Parts: sequence; C-alpha cells; structure tokens
Amino acid sequence: MSRAFWGIFVIMLGVIGILFISLFQTITNNDEHNSQALKEITEAAMWDAVDYSTYRSTGVISIQKEKFVENFIMRFAQNANLSNTYNIKFYDINETPPKVSIKIYSELNSDKVTVALGDSERTAFVVSHQIDAILETPY
Repeated sequence: MSRAFWGIFVIMLGVIGILFISLFQTITNNDEHNSQALKEITEAAMWDAVDYSTYRSTGVISIQKEKFVENFIMRFAQNANLSNTYNIKFYDINETPPKVSIKIYSELNSDKVTVALGDSERTAFVVSHQIDAILETPY
C-alpha cells in the first residue's frame, strides 16, 4: 500500500513540475516577444512620423508627436498577444532631435497561469519593458 502512495506522489510531483515549466515558458516567451516588438515598433513608428516638410525647408530632422503615438499604437496592437493586458506609457517625446521614452507593462491573463489560492485569490505576473530611443540617420 505504501508503494502505491509513493507512486501517486511521484506522478503528482511530475504533473506539478510540468505545470511550473509551462508557466515559466509562457512568461519567458511573452517577455521576449514584447521586448523585440517594442524595439522594432518604436523604430518603425519614428521613421513613419518624420516631418518631411520641415526637413525640406530647414534641413532639421524632426518627428510629429501625434503621428508617432498613432503609428506606435496601431503597430503594437497588430503585434500584441491577445492573452495579455497591456499598459503603454509615453514618458518623453521630443520632436527635435527625435527622441522618445516609452514603458510597457504587460499582465499575463491566461487560465494556464491562474493559480487559485484559497477561495478566489489570483496571482498575476506583470512584466515591464522600457526603451529610450533616438532616431539616427545615415548622414
């Protein structure tokens, strides 16, 4: 009888181990996706927001704040993971010289990682990424 209990214990320990591995893999994959997306989307949105009329008349490179925010949110929404809740904060947007500071908080909202503790408590994982970007030109 004691061997049967040890067998059940080992099986339950294996199942719990697999659940924890799945949890951390999900968090790591989302973290890497958000980091790469933030870098790529920021650069693309800055290039889309370049004010070419100012560049033609004065020779100074500048971006338009509204256009940058619009392009950034549109591109980020296209690449966002639907199982996450995102909070995007724009801390600093300079038009000349083109510089932006953005911070993104993502909260994992998956049933796979919801852990019930007691009656209805829930553990949430919030990951943040920050980027400070300056638009560099080849000239």
